[in-house]
Amino acid sequence: MNISAITVFLIFVAGTLGISYWASKQTKSSSDFYNAGGQISGLQNGTAIAGDFMSAASFLGITALYFAYGFDGFVLSIGAFAAWPVMLFLLARRVRNLGSYTFVDVVSQRLDRNRIRYVAILGTLVVVILYLIAQMVGAGKLIELLFGLPYEYAVITVSVIVIGYVTFGGMLATTWVQIVKAILLMVGVTILAFLVMREAGFSFNTLIEGAVANHPNGGDILIPGGVFSDPIQVITIMVSMMFGVLGLPHILMRLFTVPTMREAKQSVFFASLFMGYFYLLLVIIGFGSVYLLYNRPEFFDAAGQMIGGGNMTAIHLSSAVGGDLFTGFMSAVSFATILAVVAGLTVSGAAAISHDLYAEVICKGKPDPRKELAITRITTVAISVIAVLLGIAFQNENVAFIATMPMVVAASVNFPILFLSLYWSGLTTRGAIAGALLGLLFSVGLIVVGPQVWVSVLGYDEALFPYNYPALFTMPLAFAVAWIVSITDQTSRGQLDRDNYHALLERSEFGE
Repeated sequence: MNISAITVFLIFVAGTLGISYWASKQTKSSSDFYNAGGQISGLQNGTAIAGDFMSAASFLGITALYFAYGFDGFVLSIGAFAAWPVMLFLLARRVRNLGSYTFVDVVSQRLDRNRIRYVAILGTLVVVILYLIAQMVGAGKLIELLFGLPYEYAVITVSVIVIGYVTFGGMLATTWVQIVKAILLMVGVTILAFLVMREAGFSFNTLIEGAVANHPNGGDILIPGGVFSDPIQVITIMVSMMFGVLGLPHILMRLFTVPTMREAKQSVFFASLFMGYFYLLLVIIGFGSVYLLYNRPEFFDAAGQMIGGGNMTAIHLSSAVGGDLFTGFMSAVSFATILAVVAGLTVSGAAAISHDLYAEVICKGKPDPRKELAITRITTVAISVIAVLLGIAFQNENVAFIATMPMVVAASVNFPILFLSLYWSGLTTRGAIAGALLGLLFSVGLIVVGPQVWVSVLGYDEALFPYNYPALFTMPLAFAVAWIVSITDQTSRGQLDRDNYHALLERSEFGE
């Protein structure tokens, strides 16, 4: 047991719990809980968004992909980063102007409020639960490695801490934990990249040449195809990552924590800046892990497998270049990263039930505030229990691969109805529901029968569908169905939906 690493780790966890306690004293209303009272600045929110998105999948999972396959780790990085300019120019202004707490508020402005909320809530919960799996796996493996706990107990420990964050502190605690951990993570990866480059004599050529010499695949790690050999697989992963980000409920929810539209656009700008820097450093860290770890037997077991699994590559690299204290620092930052993301996801999932369903549908927008918060906290516990069970089921999978699954659902369900409700006057409630439901059915169904679940998790010999992430097929299906059903919808409700779009334009709801 690494006492130095554990000590630093526990200090960080205590600090984040202190933030949660402080936030609990500030959280007096549902507005405070859902969007931190709408008083977070653009820079603060941009840092929090970056903290939300620079998750275990990004740091631990993508580094592990570089270590195992080389260049293919870059595919997920580019796909994730490409979404942010689109978010800035297409969605930030209109989403911020039309919503209150969740993206469901936005799509319900012009469509049948009750029916569209049911579908959007379902899509939100599926995305949140799938996304939580990757975070739970990363956290469980980290705690297992540091403390020597059985994986199952490690995952349960993570869940209990997150319940404390969210139940008492809400979005305010989540925001500040995300800001602190984003700053620490960027500091940490900067130091890690610097130490890696120092080992290579500050020569990127030396780093790459050493990685090629050490890796079993040699020069093949510099070209795509190690894991994504099929071009269609690469395209569908890129589509899943890019458009999935634009439909993630916990990311969209952050646009409502700022007081103005201008601050919302600044949020996305700063988030893009920070994440671009982060993903560039991951190139150095990823190839650095190949350069420095393959010839270090102390990081591998007797069978030649990495201790703690491939997802712990970044932590072992920290140990190789920085010793026990730096390992503790990076472990703590990684854990804070996971906690912040899990907290943000849990808040958005809880809001789907307590705000979108209870407050807006059941109570017609006039809920009992105390009961609403109580339902939020009960939902938080329920979501955490589900996340633990699924985290145990997927414990041996790469967290970056797992985290792409919810992107498929977000791209196939949330993004189509959000985009069409904002930019197409012809969308009707009937069309939105049909497109979203078919997108949900086919995205989840094809993920289950694809290699990632059908073979890796369920143990079958051959997948029924050849691609892990089918957004290339399911997202166009959702758009096409929504369009066909909408243009053939001649009901009075359909006409009202079209009229509502023009009414929003006239009221300048879409404006600055």
